[in-house]
Amino acid sequence: MAAYTNTTIIADVSDVDGFKGENVSANFTEAMEDLVGVYTEAYLCAIVKHDIVGNWGELNATYKLLFSEYACRMVAIEAIKYDMSVFNRIIAEDMINLNWARVQQIESLLKEADKQDFLGA
Repeated sequence: MAAYTNTTIIADVSDVDGFKGENVSANFTEAMEDLVGVYTEAYLCAIVKHDIVGNWGELNATYKLLFSEYACRMVAIEAIKYDMSVFNRIIAEDMINLNWARVQQIESLLKEADKQDFLGA
């Protein structure tokens, strides 16, 4: 997984773009994406009670995808809410709700997982 600007490691800019849609305000900068990404990484580490960021290489591929999807969707949510005027309001709310629903599903899976579930074999 590529980093935004070497600040975050679990999400890729092109992946985030797919979740936030076409009309996100250009004023939501890469630095803002990085900030949300870093906070999301910390939150994920707290959920699984393991430093997934510092130990990214030891994680299995399936859970890496879940962690990355979670981070990408959180960045997308923040990007959409930053300036909802560039969207039809209902569409923006639907996009946020769809991303949020998936984030909640992933979070539920992560909270139920044991550490050995996401560590590589």
